[in-house]
Amino acid sequence: MDQQTRHALKEDKFVSTTTHGLEWATENRQPLILWGAIAVVVILAIVLGAVIYNSRSDAASAAFGSAMQTYQAPLAQPGEQVPPGTKTFPTRADRAKAANAQFVAVADKYGMTPDGRTARYFAGLTYMEAGQTQQAEDTLKKVADGSNRNLAALAKFALAALYRGTNKDQQAIELYNELAAKPTTTVSYGMAKLTLADMYIAEGKQDEAKKVFAEVKDKDPKDPAGQIAAQQLNAGNPGQKLNLPQ
Repeated sequence: MDQQTRHALKEDKFVSTTTHGLEWATENRQPLILWGAIAVVVILAIVLGAVIYNSRSDAASAAFGSAMQTYQAPLAQPGEQVPPGTKTFPTRADRAKAANAQFVAVADKYGMTPDGRTARYFAGLTYMEAGQTQQAEDTLKKVADGSNRNLAALAKFALAALYRGTNKDQQAIELYNELAAKPTTTVSYGMAKLTLADMYIAEGKQDEAKKVFAEVKDKDPKDPAGQIAAQQLNAGNPGQKLNLPQ
């Protein structure tokens, strides 16, 4: 087949394909217009949603920052000298109550944003500090059931501390072991296990504490947690509370 013939065949094929395409488009003009309109609406909805989400995220970040400022405000007694314009509170409980109201507001209004979810966790913490244990438990459980594994782990860790303080030791033990079984960036295996051992030490359960220390040491002797566990075991009779987060 010579070059001229091949060229003619290509042109015929192109014309045929184009013609069929135009005929199909003509026959299906209304559906095409409809689907085109739907596509435009979907794209506009996505763009608008992104703009709204970013706007809400910025607002949530600002509100969360304001709540954190309250939560980190210094404590000072009446008459005590502080820098001009510095917001202070007489007690931790007073500060926690003020911050809690802000955290709850952020969580309720911006709960779908990262800052809103984090605010829910801090609402649980401040409920604890204010002595409102039931509200603290309910709030932390919501965070613990959330999809963010790192935040959920922190909530479970705080819940365990709450249970320790309200004589629900078995529930605290279960949470520490659960956290150790599924460690996260925020709550490591060693952190969960050493805190459990610390709990046993505080209760005078030396044998139970030794078992936990042995587990941590055997898992990774070179890890900082493993080294702490080894030191405690070498002490013979662990009895000194560890300086660990509660």
